[in-house]
Amino acid sequence: MTKGIDQRQEQGHRFGGDWTSTKLRILSEYLSSYTKALKNQPFRKAYIDAFAGTGYRAAKPRGGSDPDTLLFPDLAEQEPQGFLDGSARHALQTEPRFDRYIFIERDRERYACLKGLKQEFPALADDIDVRCADANDAIRELCAKDKDWRSRRAVMFLDPYGMQVEWPTIEAIARTQAIDLWLLFPLGVGVNRLLKRSGEIPDEWRHRLDLLLGTTDWFEAFYRVEAERTLQGTDEERVVKATPTEIGAYFIDRLKSVFAAVAERPRILRNSRNCPLYLLCFAVGNKAGARPAMRIAEYLLRTVP
Repeated sequence: MTKGIDQRQEQGHRFGGDWTSTKLRILSEYLSSYTKALKNQPFRKAYIDAFAGTGYRAAKPRGGSDPDTLLFPDLAEQEPQGFLDGSARHALQTEPRFDRYIFIERDRERYACLKGLKQEFPALADDIDVRCADANDAIRELCAKDKDWRSRRAVMFLDPYGMQVEWPTIEAIARTQAIDLWLLFPLGVGVNRLLKRSGEIPDEWRHRLDLLLGTTDWFEAFYRVEAERTLQGTDEERVVKATPTEIGAYFIDRLKSVFAAVAERPRILRNSRNCPLYLLCFAVGNKAGARPAMRIAEYLLRTVP
């Protein structure tokens, strides 16, 4: 039933450092609370994991390099060698169990590894749905295809490497009014890096930010011009860029525009140099279930080490 540690490390998805463990602990505890809360409810419960990787996460070897982290060197954290469970395995280990598990991964090798979870968890195999697809396309199709969301509930985990999640995908999730969303917003590894201090942003970068934030208004929100008095007594204009805190608050407001409730204080996930990489955000789609879901999520965001 279980594979040897060496084989797992070969298949493992090397990604992240201590901040990765933090996000998985928060997710795992929420999933357990979620299924317990809905245990006696009539809803069919699903766990949906986009960018699901391999289901495994191998700690990054010292001195090694990994193609997934080359664009974002801050992600190449050193940590003790060993094998760590990924989000997919955390979901499959959750008790009480979900009725359905949907794992989405575009990379074919990782997709093949995810399919192997059916052999590792044979009692759940019939309820594991592994899809090799672009996450944005697959999620929008899933949200639109499953029309009767009134009898269904789900937790979705969006864990991109960078800025792959598009705003229309987030809107599709919110429209179901049935999905609790955990989302990593690429604060330091994506948005803050594209916002050049001068305000002169290439068109390609602007388009990427438009897709992520779902609007072009972000430029006015992230930049302002201030007058600064020079030593000669004259005023000189300078461009002031938004702080990471201001960028995060802007995105939380964007989530509030489409979801029933959103955690006001997302968890800041930092690297070993204390630089912010991601915001772990939480949003609730269903108004009736928002209060207990928010209470649990906000507690976990605040207290889980």
